[in-house]
Order: sequence, then structure tokens, then C-alpha cells
Amino acid sequence: MMKLTNAMALDCLRVTGVRSTAACFVVPLATGMSLVLCFLALRQKRPQAKYIIWPRIDQKTCFKSILTAGYEPVIIENRLEGDELRTDLDEIQKKILELGAENILCVFSTTSCFAPRVPDKVEEIAEMCKKYEVPHVINNAYGVQSSKCMHLIQQAARVGRVDAFVQSTDKNFMVPVGGSIIAGFDAQFVDKISQTFPGRASASPSIDLFITFLSLGANGYKKLLKERKEMYSYLGTELAKVAEAHGEKFLNMAHNPISMAITLSKEGEDSGKAVTQLGSMLFKRCVSGARVVAPGSSKTIGSHTFPNYGAHSDIYPNAYLTAAAAIGITKQDVDLFCKRLDKVLGQWHGQGKSQSVQNHVAEGTS
Repeated sequence: MMKLTNAMALDCLRVTGVRSTAACFVVPLATGMSLVLCFLALRQKRPQAKYIIWPRIDQKTCFKSILTAGYEPVIIENRLEGDELRTDLDEIQKKILELGAENILCVFSTTSCFAPRVPDKVEEIAEMCKKYEVPHVINNAYGVQSSKCMHLIQQAARVGRVDAFVQSTDKNFMVPVGGSIIAGFDAQFVDKISQTFPGRASASPSIDLFITFLSLGANGYKKLLKERKEMYSYLGTELAKVAEAHGEKFLNMAHNPISMAITLSKEGEDSGKAVTQLGSMLFKRCVSGARVVAPGSSKTIGSHTFPNYGAHSDIYPNAYLTAAAAIGITKQDVDLFCKRLDKVLGQWHGQGKSQSVQNHVAEGTS
């Protein structure tokens, strides 16, 4: 059954866009620990390496995977381009030359992420890694559900170097938490990663994925992907209407195929506290997927302190709320979310309800 599940996972990765994937396997670990396995497998090939170059993304799992593997992270701050945070390729190259390619375990890039960050420029990073003979590992946690993320990985492998890419089973296939798929373009290296796993573990992640693949089939999964893409556009339209009704800005996230954001404007010394209060108000109303980020908060992970944590940047100028169109989302989900957000924003701004938006949402849910 394990071999069958791995074979179906490989076919799925190819069907969803990474056609030249050579091998993959399902591992009973979440994304972070699966990334650790990749780093430990690379250690056998580069025993002298001490650093992992990492374009910043404010998700603890990514950073902690570097620390757990015993490497020193070299944090690359993102560039602000319009509303988006994008990869600073010049700084990556500078660090490769400064530290020496032989001392770098890999460049650790990301595809799927929360706005206002957008997927890394993985094609350009892959070309750079090929040029300097530095391995390249991609965190593709949410990416299988996005044709754009999968296309980026396929192109990166075509023009440059990609050693492994990792995706979560629960985030992409709606199964319980606790599994991931490690894949790559060199079957021997993927096998080397699998050999790094110590001992035995639960078969549940493979069984869950096996059942899901059989239940959905290729056509069923493609249908879910098509619906998700449609709901992404619909969510963007409706969220922009809510934002406009309350004097907020819908941020332009043209390069992020899953997540989007609107500003949260609040005057006063306690604006950061007010922003987090909005998050609490939404959570109380069973809106658990949205994230609110207020500038100014910091977080220490290991010995590293990240200013403005949550915003993926030291300098992002706005407080904001994110929303994502993930696989399985429906029109009813979007309408209910926008209805509750509109009501909460009205209370938060002290303006009452926006009747125009409420009427529009009511029509959609009736």
C-alpha cells in the first residue's frame, strides 16, 4: 500500500504541473520535520557546510527546521515592490559569495505563503544555485493546489537546480494533519532522503492519502483545483468590496495565487492593540482562517529576534488582514466570511454596518 500511495502521489505531482518529478514518497511527518530530513540528507553530501540561506517568511516552522537540523540561518530580508514583498536576489548572491558556496548547505526558498509576501523567485534562485553549485530546497507546503506554484517549480528545475521540494498532505489533500510528500528530480537523492528517516512510524498519513486518492480520482482532484481557482477570484472581488465600504485598501497581490490582504487603518497610540482586537472579534465569530498583523510586534525564535514579526519584513508599512482561498472552499464560505467581516469592521471602525455590502452578501446567501 505504501508503494501504491507513493506512486499515486508522484502521478498527482506530475498532473498538477511538475511533470519532470523523478520520485517522491509520503512521510509521516509534518512539513517542518520533513524539511529537516532533507537538510540532514544534504549534510552527507556537504559535511563542511554551516549555513542555510533563507529568504524570510514569518512562519515558525520554516525557521525552526533550520535550527533543528543544526544549521545557522542566513536571513534574507524581502524587498517591498508595490504592496508585495519579493525576493532580494542580489542579497542572496552577495551572501553566497561572502560565505563561500562550499560553506552553504542550501538555499531554502518558499512558494506558497501568506500575503503580502509572494512566492520566491524560485526560477532565478535555481539558476543561481546551478551557477554556484549550491543545493536548493523548496518549501511548497500549500503549493500543490496552485498551478502557479507548481509551474514555478517545474520551470526552476528546467532552467536551474532544485534538489527537493516538500508539500503538506493536509493542506493540499484535506486529510488529517501529520503527513507530507518529499519529492525531487533525482530519484537517487530522494531515496537518500527516505533512508535518513530513523525507525518506524504510524501508517495513518499514507492510509489517509491512499483513501483520498481512490475516493477523488484524478478528475475529482482536478475539479477541486478548478473550483479553488474560481473561488480565489470571487474572494478577491468580494473582499475588495468590503474593504472599499470601510475605507480600507485591497492590497495588490498579483503574484500570490492563494492569499490576499486588506489594510487595517486605526489611528492612535494603541493602534496595534486595536488591530489584534479585530482578530479576536473575528475568531469569536468562528472566523479562524484570517490573520491580522500589526506593525511593531517582535518575536524571538532561538537566538534570533524578528522585528515586525508576522509581516515578513522589518519595514512593511501597513497593518493588514489576510484571507486565503484554499482547496475545498465554497461560495457559501466566501459569502459568510465577507458578511461577518463587514459587520466586524463596521463595529471596529465605530461606523455600524455597511448596508450596501450587507445587501449584496445577503443576496448571494439567500
